[in-house]
Amino acid sequence: MLLGGLDKDAGAEVVFVPMLLIGLGIGALASQLGAVTVSAVPDDQSAEVGGVQNTMTNLGASIGTAVAGSILIAATASSFSANIEQSPTIPASVKSEAQVKLAGGVPFVSDADLNAALDKANAGSKQSEAALAGYQDARIDGLRSSLAILAVLVLVALFYAQRIPSIQPGAAENRSAR
Repeated sequence: MLLGGLDKDAGAEVVFVPMLLIGLGIGALASQLGAVTVSAVPDDQSAEVGGVQNTMTNLGASIGTAVAGSILIAATASSFSANIEQSPTIPASVKSEAQVKLAGGVPFVSDADLNAALDKANAGSKQSEAALAGYQDARIDGLRSSLAILAVLVLVALFYAQRIPSIQPGAAENRSAR
């Protein structure tokens, strides 16, 4: 939903609804995941297993955020650089200077901050409009790239989730002992 709804003119609702669904899903999963992992081991090991499970949850979230952020910044910088290079409105001297500055990365700034920077650099109105449009497109490209990678990772995780046992380990042994 989030990937499909992203565009320059999208409002907050494009992000709100998918993030609400993601939050509800993670909340429902986290409570059950803890119960499954802790109940799969003897009671004397449940504290350690719970600690390992919480550690891996936090580690996974941190690594996922780092990967998504890295892809976001790299894709935004690459797309913005390409957009500047392909714009017929922006002069060649500005393009070469922009390439040097963009090599260090592209921070996420608001349109107002970009306009202020362009005004400070004495860019013409057509150049400013072209740079702003290129940056808006680059932000969307960066978000799409990052979300697409996360979607692929979710599909891989769903594949591996098929290996989760449907019967609690040791449950069959407990039934046969009765």
